[in-house]
Amino acid sequence: MDLLVRGGIVVTTGGRAQVDVGIDKGRVVQMGGEMSASSEIDASGHFITPGGVDPHVHLTPPTRQADGWKWSDDFESGTRAALAGGITTVGNMSFPDRDETMADAIARDDAEADEFAIADYFLHPVLTHPSEENLASIATLHAEGHTSIKFFLSFPGFDRHVPEFLQAMRMVKQAGGIALIHCEDAAIIDCCCTLLREAGTLTPDYYAEARPLQAEVVSTYRAVGFCETTDCPIYVVHLASARALAACHDGRSRGVPVFVETRPMYLHLTRRRLEDEDGAKYAGAPPLREQSDVDAMWAALAFGNIDTLATDHAPWSLADKLDPALDATNLRQGVADLETSLPMLYSTGVLTGRISLEQFVAVTSTNPAKLFGLYPQKGTLSVGSDADLVIWDEQETRTIDGAAMHSRSDYSPYDGAEVTGWPMVTISRGEVVAEGRDVVGKPGRGCLIRRGPHRAI
Repeated sequence: MDLLVRGGIVVTTGGRAQVDVGIDKGRVVQMGGEMSASSEIDASGHFITPGGVDPHVHLTPPTRQADGWKWSDDFESGTRAALAGGITTVGNMSFPDRDETMADAIARDDAEADEFAIADYFLHPVLTHPSEENLASIATLHAEGHTSIKFFLSFPGFDRHVPEFLQAMRMVKQAGGIALIHCEDAAIIDCCCTLLREAGTLTPDYYAEARPLQAEVVSTYRAVGFCETTDCPIYVVHLASARALAACHDGRSRGVPVFVETRPMYLHLTRRRLEDEDGAKYAGAPPLREQSDVDAMWAALAFGNIDTLATDHAPWSLADKLDPALDATNLRQGVADLETSLPMLYSTGVLTGRISLEQFVAVTSTNPAKLFGLYPQKGTLSVGSDADLVIWDEQETRTIDGAAMHSRSDYSPYDGAEVTGWPMVTISRGEVVAEGRDVVGKPGRGCLIRRGPHRAI
């Protein structure tokens, strides 16, 4: 064999066991029993989990950065950060330009990622304009292994094209895919922004009022209704509030195929951070919520009412986030989270007893792999799966300093936080790609993963 990982405690959603892992040609070929390899890693005393699968990231190809897109990370720096944090597969949102189709966006992002990505990747076609050409491409894209679409209820033009978006969902259902939906209501947001302008209350601490709770709740109920009408599985991205979670639970209780994602910000921060002098740096969509919502997110992770933790990694420089020309109605949304997501969940979730290590594996690897047609190639450690795994050092404590991390964003929303539990070794398809803080994988080694049909959890 190429590589033997000895003595570690392998953790999957089904439990844990001390077992040696034999790897050859990028895949797990034996677990337990006698074996030998040309290279060995001693993982004695350490937990081993499947590599993280983050299905929701925004990485901007260098060619688009030159055209004015400002997210800080491309496929090289973003996947470097991912591997340093134990994430071995990322799902990127592929946005068409105004004159592009979904197929054009997929081809363009794949060409960039093929050259620069260090981790494996898959691509979500984003349906911004439900034209006849884009609708006609859904079946072809699914047949080519891009078994999802994403669209935004928060985009101003959504309501003019609801019939076409429902048609798209019917086509996704027929093709065996899943629809990712951003749930904030455009009309409510527009009205609230108008009210803030009229009142002259536009400082960044009013950001949560510009995109209020009711915008998320109304939109989430609406998405559940679309799901129930079309029978197309939906994936509610970055859910932030207890009331929106109740909307999803209402559908799930009737067997409607609704799946739920939350993001790290909604586990670790509250809207009080928006009141800080530099509160604009915490802006995301939806905005940060109350402590009661944070508590609800943790409870939902523990009880299985939230299916995945994904970063929605959308990094900016601190200067861009704090741009004085911006106000509460147009702050730049998103933060860098790929390197910190899994360690922070390990530290504040597993080590505190809020969730088990098996639940950690479920929400960070197995569940997203199943939902997006990657399982069992990804999302587990079993014979035949890709040899993507993380050996954890649950004793190591680091103080987060975003400027010193691998993302090209020069800050982290968690700067100064002490986090215990970090990847000691990260392996992608049998190759050691990160050791401690150092990423040793080379740009271009990442592979496009062509996905199968959506699979319910």
